[in-house]
Amino acid sequence: MKSSFRILCVAVMVAASPVLAAGMKEHPKQMDWSFDGVFGRTDKQSIQRGFQVYKEVCSACHALKRVSFRQLEAVGFSEAEIKSLAASYSVKDGPNDDGEMFERPGLPSDAYPSPYANEKASRGANNGAYPPDMSLIIKARSDGANYVYSLLTGYGQTPPEHLSVPEGAHYNPYMDGGVIKMALPLSEDGVTYQDSTKATIDQQAQDVVNFLQWTAEPEMEARKSMGIKVMIFLSIMTVFFYLIKKRVWSDLH
Repeated sequence: MKSSFRILCVAVMVAASPVLAAGMKEHPKQMDWSFDGVFGRTDKQSIQRGFQVYKEVCSACHALKRVSFRQLEAVGFSEAEIKSLAASYSVKDGPNDDGEMFERPGLPSDAYPSPYANEKASRGANNGAYPPDMSLIIKARSDGANYVYSLLTGYGQTPPEHLSVPEGAHYNPYMDGGVIKMALPLSEDGVTYQDSTKATIDQQAQDVVNFLQWTAEPEMEARKSMGIKVMIFLSIMTVFFYLIKKRVWSDLH
């Protein structure tokens, strides 16, 4: 009876192993990010380059609904640049006095426009896949910064023998199941950086991750700065109260 049970268990494990393997993904590459740690800071130059990568590449499919144009001032864009950028987009507004929606030039207070009118239009243009909004993508994924970087730089590898990649899809070991419908979005010199930085795939991936980290947590520097000040204050008060305690109880033996 026990022998039959063991054989059954082995048979089930062998049959399930390709499925389990297909559901596994590689652990993301661990990068050294400037925003990591208690004293982490944003790299504004990299964020500006990352915004350019998003604008020229990623925005064709991915929305950024929770980021307004005026927020870019925090990473070094001037008021004039923001107004010019916003005005280059058409934004649906309304209704007007006739009860109709209308198009107008964007304003700094507007959120970055979505590339599609709705989810169905998005799926129809992307072979049934729904490109996620990227505003909070770094926070929405486990080990988000490293995950996004690894995904963007994980194309071009040979899939394992047990994995069948459907037509129109691509193998990426950092994606759940190893299969992704998004084609390789980045290419060597795919953008021309205004600061003359060499636009390698690795550089573009790092820059867009820095940008997306900022969109997910624009208040990060202020929060960390406040945390450090609070810890310094508490440390000083701890010493102060300890000295008071020693003074108050000094006459007791």
